[in-house]
Amino acid sequence: MASVYRKTVTRRLPAGADLFIRSGERRARWKDRSGKLQTAPVIEGRDGLLRIRTEAGTYTAKYRDGSGILREVATGCRSKDAALAILNELTNRADKVRSGIRTTAEDAIVDHQHTPLVEHITDYVTYLRGRNVNEQRIRTTKQRLIESAKVCGFRRLADLNADRLDGWLAEQHTAGRSAAVVNGYREVWLAFGYWCAGKRKAAQGKWRNTGEKRLTVNPFTGLYGADVKSDRRRQRRSMTDPELQRLLYVARLRPLAEYGRLKIAKAPSEQKGKRDTWELSPLTYDGLQAATERAHQRLADNPNYIEKLERRGRERALTYKMLLLTGLRRGELASLTIGNIDLDAAFPFATLEARDEKNRQGSEIPLREDLADDLRQWLMERNSIDSSGSVDVFSIASSNPAALPANTPLLNVPKQLVKTLDRDLAVAGISKIDDRGRSLDVHALRHSFGTLLSTGGVAPRTAQAAMRHSSIDLTMNVYTDPRLLDVHGALDALPQLSLNQSPEDDRRQRATGTDDATAQRTVAPMVAPNSGKRCKLGAIADNSPPKNITPKNEKPPTKVEVSRVGLTGFEPATSASRTQRSTKLSYSPIQARILSGLHQKARLKGVGSLFWGGPRPLLFFRATFRATFGGGHGGAMSTPNRVVSRRACSIIRCQRVVRAGRYGARRPTRRRPAHDSPVASNRRDA
Repeated sequence: MASVYRKTVTRRLPAGADLFIRSGERRARWKDRSGKLQTAPVIEGRDGLLRIRTEAGTYTAKYRDGSGILREVATGCRSKDAALAILNELTNRADKVRSGIRTTAEDAIVDHQHTPLVEHITDYVTYLRGRNVNEQRIRTTKQRLIESAKVCGFRRLADLNADRLDGWLAEQHTAGRSAAVVNGYREVWLAFGYWCAGKRKAAQGKWRNTGEKRLTVNPFTGLYGADVKSDRRRQRRSMTDPELQRLLYVARLRPLAEYGRLKIAKAPSEQKGKRDTWELSPLTYDGLQAATERAHQRLADNPNYIEKLERRGRERALTYKMLLLTGLRRGELASLTIGNIDLDAAFPFATLEARDEKNRQGSEIPLREDLADDLRQWLMERNSIDSSGSVDVFSIASSNPAALPANTPLLNVPKQLVKTLDRDLAVAGISKIDDRGRSLDVHALRHSFGTLLSTGGVAPRTAQAAMRHSSIDLTMNVYTDPRLLDVHGALDALPQLSLNQSPEDDRRQRATGTDDATAQRTVAPMVAPNSGKRCKLGAIADNSPPKNITPKNEKPPTKVEVSRVGLTGFEPATSASRTQRSTKLSYSPIQARILSGLHQKARLKGVGSLFWGGPRPLLFFRATFRATFGGGHGGAMSTPNRVVSRRACSIIRCQRVVRAGRYGARRPTRRRPAHDSPVASNRRDA
């Protein structure tokens, strides 16, 4: 039976309470905030402290839900009538579930509406960790959800509102936040809404509605996003070859050269104290070698420390080279261990685990031979350093790098690598921000990798695979710096156009080889390779006019190879086309055999080659073919005439060529007799 009651709860003993015994029971007496005297039994808690036992201030509803399970729900009401109203609502919901009007899942959605939003966010974070999402991304997601929920007043799921969130995002964009950051807040709420609606990621990356439903629909579906392309705050540029060489040179020498900097006196106006009279001179690219030599002299008494600094420089230069020649991200490179690389394979490679890759798929990263040699040398020279900083003996038992533990990090990649890169760029004399406002950071090395692939002539699809991108647009537009592309050199592939010569002179010079053409265009062969062989699908076999003239004393061939060009599908020919071949056509097998037979018969009778297409082929198809082959009504050509004329006749043109090699006159057309003529009546009678 459903009922409401006040639960018996325990509380801490009020300060200043008097203890006494009544009827053998220990009790406490105290005054509440209003000054009224209160008494309650006293018990000993689990922690050994004294507590009082009293009734709760609000009512609790007790009932059986739609599944028959006994439930106790806190109403939060101090009035019994209000608690009974809530109990009545709960029992009505249970009756709807038992009668089948509402499902259990739909009934659970109502309960989730009153749960604090913070608890839902905590459950969502637990779900993301179960999917092995990057921990940094999980922290960012949680921070953005809690921050925006507090500002927008989202306390429960019932408070979620797309208009309120959209208004706050618009204010943030107006206040100066970038479009990418604003869209980041939008994306976390959109993903959270889908999770509350029960969407879960299944196998093969597909999303299914298999999760627990906390909302019937996602309230943020269709929320407008800001335009990122028109509001890019951080655009990265790629480095040129000379800049890359300078960067690797500085990275290798700077750790040791820092100890060879000269002391320069400060001006009195720059001194902040009595002892603040000098400072170290900044390192420059031209003075780097001299500073390295001075460091060797100053640290001559500590050769182990010199070796440590030199090893640090080699590791830093190798880190930059690894990022430039593999396109790895900083976190992906930091996750590589010695067990992830295979330098003894025919083609050395590094295995990137799925949990460490951004798209969580896992990849094999090819290593160029010179990079593989540098890694072998680095592993041979790898030393172990104890906590005091002294250099121990080699940690590898032999020259085989596999003697190191497999879980040993390949390179020590610090989290603040960008600060080290900024110092190296300053010493190398490389500007961090160019005249276009594009900057250099650690991720810009990946941009340099993509640009080097494009400038090196690598096919776009291959570059996309090397970059591990899901879209070719991302590889070509975002990770390729247009300034480093040789656009001026690409203009040499265009034809030579003269303003002082006629087309006949230009054609004559090309025929004699005196046109001073030093380069031939190779664009067309790359787009549509021409093997010169007849094929069913692919490029056009030959653009020259057909050589179909038979010598006078030579018999026509008994076997004729019928070209299928024109039956496979190219663009329809027009009156301005170089050859009147129709292309974008489709034929059934029967029509293809008919056309092949017509072609062969034309060759045998000396008519020549069939030209497909033309402006008005149907007007003279019957006249030409019947005059040539003598096909009358009901003759051998009647069946082809009927079949071909419906579809293929509209795209076939027959041009008759005489055996002597000149174009002959067209024979007069044999017209069909009129219906009332004697010839027509005799044929009907026959």
